[in-house]
Amino acid sequence: MARAKRNKGGRPTLYKPEFVKQAAKLCDLGATDAELASFFGVTEVTLNRWKVSHPEFCKSIKVAKEALDNRVERSLYNRAVGYTYPSEKIMTVAQGGGVSSVERVKIKEHVPPDVTAQIFWLKNRRKQDWRDKVDTEITGKDGGAIQVELPPVQVAQNAAFLIAKAAKAKKGEK
Repeated sequence: MARAKRNKGGRPTLYKPEFVKQAAKLCDLGATDAELASFFGVTEVTLNRWKVSHPEFCKSIKVAKEALDNRVERSLYNRAVGYTYPSEKIMTVAQGGGVSSVERVKIKEHVPPDVTAQIFWLKNRRKQDWRDKVDTEITGKDGGAIQVELPPVQVAQNAAFLIAKAAKAKKGEK
């Protein structure tokens, strides 16, 4: 005899299957997880639990956010390299005899490449060449270790210090 699935206790979930489409539409508009949670009247923790327990809900959010991220990436690329787009201009055209008319004229507008977008793109796509952090390595002769020569008195002082430290460690002192 099959037993009915028992409620583990606690409050019933507020999740509804129609949330899958609603979440996708909100993410298409750029909604963040915090905004989704607010829309559904829950906390971000609850939203994250829904993502785990309802894979279709999680997938709808991921797919919508990825599509939007791809669009932003394409826009950043276009801004970095510049682009041309069709447009219209409203112009006053002289007809002669002091008469003029207003006309819409199709034109092509050009947006020049943007240096800031180029830098951003390169810092993220070619990190090894464009990152701000510079690794500096100092080497000695022929790329080997740096040789440090100390005067004999300094060598003797360092040796005495190390011998005293080792003796204390052997006795259990610090």
